[in-house]
Amino acid sequence: MARLVGIDVARGIAVLGMITAHVGPYAPVPGSVLDRVLDSADGRPSALFVVLAGLSLALLSGGPSPVVERDLTRARVRVAARAVVVLVVGLLLERLDTPILVILPTYAVLFLAGCLVLTWPVRTLVATAAGVALVAPLVRGAFELNTDPGAGLLGDLAVLLVGPHYPALVWFAYLLAGLALGRCDLTSAGVQRRAALLGAALVVAGYGGGWLARTLVLDHPLTSTAPHSSSTFEVVGNTGVALLVICASLAAAARVPRVLSPVAAVGALAFTAYTAQVVAVAVIGPAVVWEPRWESWVAFVVGTVLVCWAWRAWLGRGPLERLLHGVSTRVAERLVPRETPLV
Repeated sequence: MARLVGIDVARGIAVLGMITAHVGPYAPVPGSVLDRVLDSADGRPSALFVVLAGLSLALLSGGPSPVVERDLTRARVRVAARAVVVLVVGLLLERLDTPILVILPTYAVLFLAGCLVLTWPVRTLVATAAGVALVAPLVRGAFELNTDPGAGLLGDLAVLLVGPHYPALVWFAYLLAGLALGRCDLTSAGVQRRAALLGAALVVAGYGGGWLARTLVLDHPLTSTAPHSSSTFEVVGNTGVALLVICASLAAAARVPRVLSPVAAVGALAFTAYTAQVVAVAVIGPAVVWEPRWESWVAFVVGTVLVCWAWRAWLGRGPLERLLHGVSTRVAERLVPRETPLV
């Protein structure tokens, strides 16, 4: 499918938002509008990143017209190969021992899970996403109360599935929502409007519902909308924000693509940009996270935009994007070669 600039813009916003969450400064006036804007970068960009991952899976497997038979098998192999690459890079980044909680291992697990649902229709994806958002936080809460994950491989897997920051069991809802959106015609203004209206409704239901539940019923982790609480209310609200950002990005990119090209470049090089900022933090030292300054945040954001913009203009795909594409394509060709056309 043709690349949608608006999706790259949304992905660029997600990457820049995560950079802000990692090294963003504190607002001089707590509770001010600026403080709330900076706070909004905590949790929501990473959720947007995963919704976009689901959307990418849809585009990789045919978009509104899902591939079938041999092409479906090739798509699944490509997705699985990408998951392995992302997992390896994520584990290497974790070994740098930075204060950043690396999302890539969870991202890889979700990619593998996504292979199983590529053929599901939109209604099934939406219904399952709603079910996961409702049930998975309860399961996760029970697991945390009753089980010590321990150490070793099983413990690491348990942390990936139900851990405190990026629990794949809960975050699967984001991937399903993105996959459902990617099965729609994203070039349609009508689809964009309906998705935006749904997003606004989810924002009200999630954040507003969480506030009502805490106020009228019980202030509990399951009613929290705090970043990374992974409650039903937070997942619903974050999904709504993701839909609004994606729809706004699609609409804006259709009107002013050149203005948004620097942000779109970051989105096109999202894997490289995310990895580079973790490596940069490892080189600079943890103080850039624990004692954030305006100067360092501006340097990270502006530097990321300029480097990605220049690389995209002169060299095309980013280095890690080339690796991802090359490995997944070669593995697919090896395991599921294209049929030789009859002559």
